[in-house]
Amino acid sequence: MKNILKSIGPGIVVAATGIGAGDMIAATVGGAKYGYVILWAVVLGGVLKYVLNEGVGRWQLVTGTTITEAWQKHLPRFFSWYFLVYLILWTIIVSAALIAATGLAAHSLFPILSIKTWGLIHSAIAVVIVLAGTYKNFENFMKIMISLMFVVVIISTILVKPDLLLIVKSIFMPVLPEGGVKYSFAIIGGVGGSVTILSYGYWISEKGWKGTAYKSRMKLDLAIAYILTTLFGISIIVLSADLQPDVVNGSKIVLALAEKMEVNTGSIGKWVFLIGFWGAVFSSMLGVWQGVPYIFADFVKNFKKNTDNVSSEKLHSSFNYRLFLVLMASLPFALLFIGKPVWLIVVYAIAGSLFMPYLAITLLYLNNNASLLKSENNSILINIFLLINLLLFLYLGIMEIINYL
Repeated sequence: MKNILKSIGPGIVVAATGIGAGDMIAATVGGAKYGYVILWAVVLGGVLKYVLNEGVGRWQLVTGTTITEAWQKHLPRFFSWYFLVYLILWTIIVSAALIAATGLAAHSLFPILSIKTWGLIHSAIAVVIVLAGTYKNFENFMKIMISLMFVVVIISTILVKPDLLLIVKSIFMPVLPEGGVKYSFAIIGGVGGSVTILSYGYWISEKGWKGTAYKSRMKLDLAIAYILTTLFGISIIVLSADLQPDVVNGSKIVLALAEKMEVNTGSIGKWVFLIGFWGAVFSSMLGVWQGVPYIFADFVKNFKKNTDNVSSEKLHSSFNYRLFLVLMASLPFALLFIGKPVWLIVVYAIAGSLFMPYLAITLLYLNNNASLLKSENNSILINIFLLINLLLFLYLGIMEIINYL
């Protein structure tokens, strides 16, 4: 087990990044409104995100190129330009949401500073950690953070003495509650990240995983990551199942869960849960701050038709990586003046779900191309799950756009 834990890592980073405030709040609201009935959505979300991430990792191990590079080389230019525009818009929304979320988490612990001030402090700290540290140090830090989150949430769940038979029934006998379509899809879309799935390719490169010899390790790495992510989501829904409807809006969500822990475990339980919530949102910020600039720097490199095989380590030290990092950590502060940090977090989850149809359809094309992946192309089962990803998230994206118009 010790050797396994040492050999894996990028998937743990994916899990720590994907488990953020968007997941927690979407799951909390869904759990408070519908209880255990909505647990199946967490499991389905974990499976669907695993399939997408496995496709990204397999492509890179087989071809030696990132999925971003593949879009620019093997697809019409429209796909690349669409993604670049989407990446910039997504980054602005997500960065603002994460700044607000970390501010909210820290403010819940120490209200001596405002949400905006705490958000600014956390953003600056994340930039320093990303620029000053190596990938190895970053991965080790993320392992510590997800251990903190996982232990806190699982222990909290055990202490509330959940109905295990009802949990199993809700997972394996799914029911869509009346009026629960929106919350079910929000949970499915929020589980396990969105655009940050692309960062996995750069993290396995930093880890030194190259070639099909690492395919089995990559699959184990991702399996562990999404099992942890799924268990985390299930626990949050279980913890929030008894919350009153009047506390599932605004910052009351976090405090309500903390107060529930205080009733079950005393004041120590409350503070431990708040620390776990802080760990979830700060690790998510750190993962986005470290992972997303790779995507932009790689896109610019390929746009300039630089055919050199640039490693992720060199991308990390490039001007475009550092520029995008500084911009994403600073410009979105303007959105915080809206004064609705939780609203921004919800938009974060929604915006993430809009990326899934794009990724699914490109993986269906690229990873079924025998001339590119040879014998490592998609199995029938993988294609079925990719089609489910495409249709499900396309429907979700269209419905969200209609609701906002």
